[in-house]
Amino acid sequence: MITVVPKPLALNPFQLFRLYTSNCLSPSLISPVRVNLIQKRRRFRIQASSLVLPLLPFPIDQVLVPSEVKTLHLYEARYLALLEESLFVKKKLFVHFVLDPIIVSDTSAEASFAARYGCLVKIDKVEQLEVGALVLIRGVGRVKVLKFKQEKPYLTGVVTPLQDNVSLEMIETNSKVLELKEALHNLNRLEIKLKVPQEALLQTQTANSLIWAEKALDLECDDAFIPPVAERVSFSALQALSGGTKSEWLKLQKEKVRAMDIKDTLERLNKSMELVGNNISIVAAKLAIQSVL
Repeated sequence: MITVVPKPLALNPFQLFRLYTSNCLSPSLISPVRVNLIQKRRRFRIQASSLVLPLLPFPIDQVLVPSEVKTLHLYEARYLALLEESLFVKKKLFVHFVLDPIIVSDTSAEASFAARYGCLVKIDKVEQLEVGALVLIRGVGRVKVLKFKQEKPYLTGVVTPLQDNVSLEMIETNSKVLELKEALHNLNRLEIKLKVPQEALLQTQTANSLIWAEKALDLECDDAFIPPVAERVSFSALQALSGGTKSEWLKLQKEKVRAMDIKDTLERLNKSMELVGNNISIVAAKLAIQSVL
């Protein structure tokens, strides 16, 4: 049998990039040289995109990943000022990041700080309280903090988007996305059977994140800040289990840090599949214990 190799399409790098990222182009139609041009085009597009946004720092054990939901209680004057800026000036956007201390030298007690694991977030809901406000935020996509602009009354900085590298493994990636989605649906079906507080919703955090990851996003910012669907789905598995233990939560934090460092969607999808498989086993064991109590 003779295998016919398709001839690369006669398109310029920008047209190829648009077709490739919209999942309309088979990897076999793109030559390695064209792939390199696509990658360069994408890097240039991302580097050319930047925003000046409020920055909200957190410790290393509170990394936020894209697709994740988090509720903040803001009550200090500086953070309420940040909230106002975000709501009325910055299209409900700000950056959640880890402010990581770095020791300059063994002989010096002074420390500098690095901005790590930045995540662009959108404010979904604000509830005013007697003291401060409850703010529901959603992680959108990874960002890099290039530089700080101001320190008071709250931090602001210049940020650029971080997305996974373009890969030729599109068919395998799409197949893994479908596999992960099915596994997440199975996990959700198990989770809702657990005995949890009555106020708990039937839609678990995992299901909520997956629904968000699959829908078309309409944000008032450069499209470069919005990750592709496959990348968003790869993060949706990194959610806390219903009724999870302290040790499970600590393990999840490590997985989230690892996922934020990965630059290949397929690699993150595979890691997420391992995590979901482990979570299914944990929930199944809890259900077995629950049935005999």
